[in-house]
Amino acid sequence: MSELVTGEAVALELRPARLPSRALAVLLDLVVAVAVYIAVTIGLVAATASLDEAAQIALSIASFVLVLVGGPIAVETLSHGRSLGKLACGLRVVRDDGGPIRFRHALVRGAIGVIEILLTFGVVACIASLVSARGRRLGDVFAGTLVVRERVPYARSGSVPPPPPWLAGRFSELDLSAVPDGLWLAVRQYLTRMRQLDPQVGMAMAERLAADLAARTGSPAPQGVPPGAYLAAVLQERQAREARRAFVNGPDVGAAPGTAPGAYGPAAAPPGPYGPPTSQPASPVTWSSAPSSTPSSAPSPAPSPSSAPREEPPGEGRASGFVPPA
Repeated sequence: MSELVTGEAVALELRPARLPSRALAVLLDLVVAVAVYIAVTIGLVAATASLDEAAQIALSIASFVLVLVGGPIAVETLSHGRSLGKLACGLRVVRDDGGPIRFRHALVRGAIGVIEILLTFGVVACIASLVSARGRRLGDVFAGTLVVRERVPYARSGSVPPPPPWLAGRFSELDLSAVPDGLWLAVRQYLTRMRQLDPQVGMAMAERLAADLAARTGSPAPQGVPPGAYLAAVLQERQAREARRAFVNGPDVGAAPGTAPGAYGPAAAPPGPYGPPTSQPASPVTWSSAPSSTPSSAPSPAPSPSSAPREEPPGEGRASGFVPPA
């Protein structure tokens, strides 16, 4: 990964193309260019059979320059750095600041490419690409360009597991303003990859991240809360605050998750591997057992006055189930 800084001081993360992909793209471009050159040469020989030898040599040199030199320059200029070979390999030529190339960049690359690719059979270009940290050949160095990869392999990122329900709203009053973005990123990466880690290594990382997070917030982790659950709960609290700030225009600190004001109403329990408090976790991710104060079942709703049976005096209508009229 290469970080380029634009003129507006914006850092761009680009993947420079390496020698194998660039060599394959150049080979495809040369095959197409040579095929076009042979076809043009055959046509010129048939059309200029009546001319003298000097004229035929001049036309051959002109066709060579136009097809093998001018052709790639025109294609890269019109396609903004994507020739046929680069398109097949998922590459593109860009400027050093990440912008699209223009005619002058393609002209310098094509002119120097005649020497380092055509006349030396690519030896100079291979050596320069191997020596360069970003895989650039001499034409790229003089033109101020870079060949980057446009098609990056897709990596499936894991989802962040939600905390247990018994931690909902536990950290609603926590001050998260001093936590840097780098620590949030580390916590998120750990939570998304915790299933792939060795249990001992994962526990050590969770304890270290929990200690760093507690030091930044100024409040230690509650006693009996596992480090992984603590990290997940604090991260969910931060996401809830960001959502309230963006969509409900609420304050930075507010009520616990599920009681945020606004048109959305009370938030439901977060979906995930834990399910309701009475169910067992459906995912391999497990925290320690929840406190015993967690209710085993929700209380039944109170009956309305119209449907509640009227109480009778003892012994009146109890045996037969008969209730005297009012």
